[in-house]
Amino acid sequence: MRKTLLPLLLVSVLAGCGGKGEAEKEREAAAKGGRGTVTCDGSAMSGATGLPADFPKIDGITFVTSAKRGPTQTADGYANKPLKDLYEQYQSGMKDAGYTILFDEREEDRDAEISYEAKDKSSSGIVALRNCDADKTSVHITSRPG
Repeated sequence: MRKTLLPLLLVSVLAGCGGKGEAEKEREAAAKGGRGTVTCDGSAMSGATGLPADFPKIDGITFVTSAKRGPTQTADGYANKPLKDLYEQYQSGMKDAGYTILFDEREEDRDAEISYEAKDKSSSGIVALRNCDADKTSVHITSRPG
């Protein structure tokens, strides 16, 4: 019995070492769930975001990072505006630019998503908004070739 108990005990102890903390698990789950990056502060990036030229430009957004991963362009930032206001401004801006809103959803003042396709069908993606606090909202935008 001792010969089988010792290896089992050793495996149990090693399995507990190096495990991920609860906060790290939550961040990974959020990223896998399509939430994207949550950015609530930071300095404005220099240069262009890489988003399409006709992508709606909403006043008051500070873009902090932008990256190209394969064909997908992402831009992350924040706005000193409530989530509801920013959500409505993106909806209006997309309609004004002739974009098609494929799907949109807002969960109270917690988060919102707007899935879109460009007027000329050259790109599509999603705008993910996350509440930082009552007067600040995180913005995560993805854009892929159509």
